[in-house]
Amino acid sequence: MPLRIDHTFRDALAAQQRDAGRPLVGMWVCSGSPLIAELCAGSGLDWLLVDAEHSPNGLESILAQLQAIHGYPVQTLVRPPVNDTVVIKQYLDLGVQNLLIPMVNSVAEAEAAVAATRYPPQGVRGVGSALARAARWNRVPDYLARANGTISVTVQIESTAAVEAVEDILKVDGVEAVFIGPSDLAASMGLLGQQEHPEVRAAVEHCLAAAKAAGKPAGVNAFNPDTAQHYLDNGADFILVGADVALLARGSEALAAKFIQKPDGETQASY
Repeated sequence: MPLRIDHTFRDALAAQQRDAGRPLVGMWVCSGSPLIAELCAGSGLDWLLVDAEHSPNGLESILAQLQAIHGYPVQTLVRPPVNDTVVIKQYLDLGVQNLLIPMVNSVAEAEAAVAATRYPPQGVRGVGSALARAARWNRVPDYLARANGTISVTVQIESTAAVEAVEDILKVDGVEAVFIGPSDLAASMGLLGQQEHPEVRAAVEHCLAAAKAAGKPAGVNAFNPDTAQHYLDNGADFILVGADVALLARGSEALAAKFIQKPDGETQASY
């Protein structure tokens, strides 16, 4: 059976909005492990974010995770470490169809991200389909003609400059969604580590409202369940609510706290 390459995160979000369905809920996959990625893919969540910005992921591990996740009913986004034409080209040739581009602070940076995903004349993506998994080594019929439409671009809003430019970024043709990162946003506001601060929340809500006005989906990262629900109530169309490494860290700490007691009765601290 030929591989289906025409269903992207863009399509999943469009179906959600068309059908007035619930927001799409996902988690980070940061371990670099195909086994962990496959475990998460079968969880019942709507989408996964395989991260290469703050995680030990290179081209080979991303490829292995794409292969492990393939076949599960879950959308997979991949975040490169940087908004770079060459890096994006390599990711696309691996078969990445849904990109989350970090640190997009301006219209020019959003336009560059989109151009990197499009073959000429619409963009600047290098042509190597005969060598690439994306085209299944030219086994996907008419891949070069179809490829531009099989890629979904979401850009990350995570600085005060990006918040100020969000309305214009949302107008960029090819930017299908925005995703707000409260941690870096808080840092850029002089509130490092305070992503729950009222000013940070207000900036996130401003971006959610701008996306709604523009008719484009917006997502947000929120590990705190109360905060996640707050953003969902304020119009978030998709959300990340956890990470593989965080779940393992907290779960293993809970085991130590339950079964290992210090002589004075205090619980064992994690390292």
